[in-house]
Amino acid sequence: YLARHLPALLQPRPTPPEQILFAHWRAAYRFEPLGVVAVITPWNYPVAIPVVEIAQAVACGNTVVFKPATATVLVGLALADTLRKAGFPPGVVNTVVLRGADTTALLDDPRVTKVLFTGSVEVGKQVAQRAASRLCPVQLELGGKDAAVVAADADLEHTAQGLVWGAMQNSGQTCASIERVYVEKPFFEPLVARVVELVNALKVGDPLWPDTDMGPMTTLEQRQVVASHVQQALEQGAKALTGGFVPPGKGYFYPPTVLVDVTDDMAVMREETFGPVLPIMPVDSLDEGIARANASRFGLTASGWTRSRKKAARLMRELAAGVVTINEHVATFAEPSASWGGIKDSGIGRSHGFFGLLELVNIKYVAESYPKGASPWYYPYDEDKRAFLKAALPALYARGRVKLSALRTLARTQTFWARVRKTSLLAHWPKLFR
Repeated sequence: YLARHLPALLQPRPTPPEQILFAHWRAAYRFEPLGVVAVITPWNYPVAIPVVEIAQAVACGNTVVFKPATATVLVGLALADTLRKAGFPPGVVNTVVLRGADTTALLDDPRVTKVLFTGSVEVGKQVAQRAASRLCPVQLELGGKDAAVVAADADLEHTAQGLVWGAMQNSGQTCASIERVYVEKPFFEPLVARVVELVNALKVGDPLWPDTDMGPMTTLEQRQVVASHVQQALEQGAKALTGGFVPPGKGYFYPPTVLVDVTDDMAVMREETFGPVLPIMPVDSLDEGIARANASRFGLTASGWTRSRKKAARLMRELAAGVVTINEHVATFAEPSASWGGIKDSGIGRSHGFFGLLELVNIKYVAESYPKGASPWYYPYDEDKRAFLKAALPALYARGRVKLSALRTLARTQTFWARVRKTSLLAHWPKLFR
């Protein structure tokens, strides 16, 4: 995508001035490298996330300092070796192994001109605060508590399959995984029944086995968070239709869990769980589903499920998130032209696509002018120039008789006619009457 489209996306863009007084300018936007970009990535996608960030940064002419997550350092080093073997020149991508607490050295380095961080909300805030001390800009892709809103007319099989995959893929360790489902009541029971059937059919085991659907959690700490959220929900009245317990044996496994009888005050419906848990709540209407979905401090992605194009248009318009999809979830991360990023506590800025590229360049406005003589607003001022400047604003922006009177005043000034002779002012005369 970058090789095919980058030259067209980031070539200088001519921008003809709208202001008639500047009509003789030749102006354009230029997109220039920032310099050194720090890329700090998490453990849940230790290849996909840094590859996208590094590729875009380098394609825009920057160099990169890459800090992989502590839990996946070996993957980060393997990626760095792959980039070296692919022909990246020395110094273009520099991999550093740091503990989380030592990352401040990277954030404080004045050579770093931008920080791309993907991770938790809490650490993201710390990164932003540290970078702000020297006015270093950041792009943050943080947590999510992504909601799916299901209309009563949704396709049962497609929706059930989509919800299960959206919640359970990568063992639920995806910032954009489905962590809340709001279903219109007439569709609730049949949807839940089919979801439970599909979840019970999932094979949990060694991810290297070809028939495994879901592997273990990545860390013990993350499994403890998942187990805590589920246990609290069960104690508060929720019901686990599948899973809901820590299995015995080796490995950080947690069974795919479907919860019902949940309420919005439960941690499993409020805080990022980041595990294979799918809470499902019935709602009286699409209005209620949208309202509950939006009543969150997170806003990374959301999805709507319906066969109605009218309802789909409403869901896309009203769901508050950086990415909204209909009858699909998570998958836009794999579309290179689609921007990725959230609102509220889910982050700042965008990655991927054209808007992701704009995060990695200095947007420079350039204008060149070759007039014959001084501009009319230059010193010194005399009565003629004063009359020109006084009439210029109403001539440009007023309406009716006020505009016509101002135009007559302009036409009586020597400054105006000098401007006409020195520039192509008359060629742009129609702009005055838009």
